[in-house]
This record gives sequence, C-alpha cells and structure tokens, in this order.
Amino acid sequence: MARLTLENNQNSNEYMDPKSFIENHKDRLLNELFELLRIPSISADPAYNDDVAKCAAAIEGHMSALGLENVEVFPTAGHPIVYGECLVDPSLPTVLVYGHYDVQPADPIELWDADPFEPVIKKTDIHPEGAIFARGACDDKGQMFMHLKAFEILKAEGDVPCNIKFMIEGEEEVGSMNLEPFIKEHKEKLACDVILISDTGMIANDVPSITTGLRGLSYVEVEVTGPNRDLHSGLYGGAVANPLNILAQMIGSLHDEKGAITVEGFYDGVEVVSDEERALMAKAPFSQEAFNASIAIPSGMGEQGYTTPERTSIRPTLDVNGMWGGYIGEGAKTVIPSKAYAKISMRLVPGQDPDDITEKFTKHFTAIAPDSVSVKITPHHGGLPYVTHTSDPAYQSASKAYETTFGVPALPVRSGGSIPIVALFEQVLGAKSILMGFGLDSDAIHSPNEHYGVFNYFKGIETIPYFYKYYAEGVD
Repeated sequence: MARLTLENNQNSNEYMDPKSFIENHKDRLLNELFELLRIPSISADPAYNDDVAKCAAAIEGHMSALGLENVEVFPTAGHPIVYGECLVDPSLPTVLVYGHYDVQPADPIELWDADPFEPVIKKTDIHPEGAIFARGACDDKGQMFMHLKAFEILKAEGDVPCNIKFMIEGEEEVGSMNLEPFIKEHKEKLACDVILISDTGMIANDVPSITTGLRGLSYVEVEVTGPNRDLHSGLYGGAVANPLNILAQMIGSLHDEKGAITVEGFYDGVEVVSDEERALMAKAPFSQEAFNASIAIPSGMGEQGYTTPERTSIRPTLDVNGMWGGYIGEGAKTVIPSKAYAKISMRLVPGQDPDDITEKFTKHFTAIAPDSVSVKITPHHGGLPYVTHTSDPAYQSASKAYETTFGVPALPVRSGGSIPIVALFEQVLGAKSILMGFGLDSDAIHSPNEHYGVFNYFKGIETIPYFYKYYAEGVD
C-alpha cells in the first residue's frame, strides 16, 4: 500500500485514528466549515455570481492546502467546477468524490430564526449536542466538506490507501446543466472505479443507512381544449364538453381501484425487488401511525400489496402536481373554460426509461380523451432511476465503515427522490455511485432554518476514511 507523509506535521509518524484526530481539532473543523457557510453561493440568482466564484476559490484553497495535486477551478458556461486529485499508485483503486458548493436561495428570510449565512450552533431535541444552522449546512457544504477533512485525516496518518479524486460543482441546485459536458470532455481525468457522494441522508443517528436506489422521473404538462373561448355556463352548460370536468375524469382513470397505474405498458420491465432485499428494507424502523401524524392525514393509501416505505421507494408512481383552468378569482364567474391544464410527475424505478414512459403516457392520455376535446402533452424534464445492489464491493465497504464507527450495521434504503446526475455518472464514466449520506430528514434542507447535526458532521469525517481503507483492501 502506498504511503504519503504529511509535511510539517510533527506527529506524521504516529498513527492517529479518525476519532482522536477529530477530538484534537474540533474547533478548527467547525470554524473552517463556518467560513464556507458564510459565503452566499446561491447559484440560482445572478446577483450572487461573485459569491459563487468566491466559494469555488475557497474550495480550491482548501484542496491545495491539503496537498492535493493538479488542483484547478474549471470555468463552465455557468458556475465553475473545482477539481483536485491524489494519485498514489495506478495499481490501486480510484475513488471519485462528488459534491456541490452551491446552495438554495434562503427565501423567505423572515422565517429564519437568524441570519442564514451566519452559522450558529443550537441544541434541538434531535440534536442534543447541537446542530449547525445555516443555508447549505447539510445540503451540501457540510457533507461535501466532510470528504476534504476525511482526506486530511488520511494525510495526517501518512497513509492514503487508494487514489482519490475530487470534483466539486457549483450548479447542482439549478440542475447541473454544465456537468454532463464537463465529464464528457474530461472523461479520462475523471476515470475511476467508484463514485462517492454524500448528498443524501440516513434513517437516524443510531440507525445508519446507505441509499441504494433513487427513482427516475418523467414530468409532463397536459392541456385539454374544448370550445374556442370561455362560455357562459348557463347558455352552453350541458351542451358542450367542459375541459375541466373531462380532465378530472381522465386523471381519475389513471389509477385503478387497487392503486395501480393504468397507463398501458407502464410496468413493463419494472425491477422485481427480491424478498431478501425487501426483508432488509423492512428492518428500518417505521410507524404508519407516526407517518400519518407527521403530515396530518387520517390514513395512508397506495398500491395494494406494498408497504408505505416500499410505495415510496421501489414502486413507480404517478401524481398530479398542479391542476388549473377557468375562473379562480374572488367571487363567482359562471363560465365553461376553454382550456384545462395539469402538471403530472411520474417517479420511475430500475427497468423504466423516462423517454419510454413519457411516450407511453402521451399515447395513453391521448387515447382516453373523448372526441369532444383535443389534448396536447408537453414533456418537461426527466431522469433515469438508479440502483446499487448490496452485493457490490463498494457498498460492502461502505457498510463496514458505518459499522466500524456506529457500532451497528448500516441498513440499505431506497430513496423516493431523484438525483439524475448519479445515472449520468454511470452512463458516461461507467462507474457506480455509493451514497454515504449523514443528514437526517428533519434537517430542513431547502427550507428556512436548515441545519446539520454536529454529531453527523463529525461522524461523517470519522467514517469516510474507513471506506477508503476497506475498499482498497477489498480490491484485488
């Protein structure tokens, strides 16, 4: 195994385990993160372009200070991508770390308890040791920065067990539009055996978990047109088709009485999750009563034959995200609208392709429309689903790392959400991704008072070095 010595470190010849390193450098590890969090790197608003660039430069500075080589800020048509690498031996495996330094807008500012770009630590019921409150604390500066600090530990120990590359982008919160051209252009530079990402979460601080699946997405807008103008509902009512009524009927027919989606061919190729994996998923703590209470619903519903966690992870869905038409202002206006609209999203699972599903939906929805109206369907955006199986060596290395630091095995979980870049990485770089997230669902990412537990931040820094160690040991 290749060995490196950290220059100017009097303790470089002594073995220092991650926990001891963190204990000896807690204040600095927090203060360095705070410096990043103070930079309002909001990628969606051009008014903050200088701050986004400033944050990229700060990441570059950290990489250089850690002794990474070939550190560079790459300009794109949008915001820059920061790259750095540590190549110790071509015979060893290579891990590409991906993260992002851009953040969501902080609006509405008035709902924050404090300045969103002046981080503070406050204790909460879930985080009795304190949580870092700031925009980007969890998504993704805190989780991204863990990886740089984990690398610092490896350097301090004088033992980097594999090749490590870092690619930190500044456009994740606005769709990563320039990431695909970048990785295609720099495919050789980014070549790796596995991609390591911390932009997800885990079940609880005492129940570590690894995200093994992400759902894909097909998003469309439908337009139903009847008469050539809005009509008086008294003079024309009962004699012409009402697009809103018809749209409601069409949408209502997209699920059957068992909660299954009726679009022809929708389930073709859907991955059948094994009984063994479903049993592992079922070990995750879940209370239907608590779930119902958390969102104030009397009971759950969904596709028969599946639990709520399975419905939100391993099964595809179809949901109306918005529906409008006619008069919705104050008071009454008795019209039959000329048009009715809806936005519909379909979450997809392995075995489904977003373009194929969009085509099938278009064909089905057009076919069920009565002759009294016309239908127009506009596709918006989509993404492929993704899955990493628990038999993958990288997954097993990550699971062992969690067990080393948490004392209990990590549970595999599949997320109901979508991260299209993960499938993109596999398509372009031919490498699987391991999603080692340390955040919690309660961290309020994208919302006012976003926060990240101090425990979670330090636990990530402690755990990640073990992933490199076990992954390097497990590769021939």
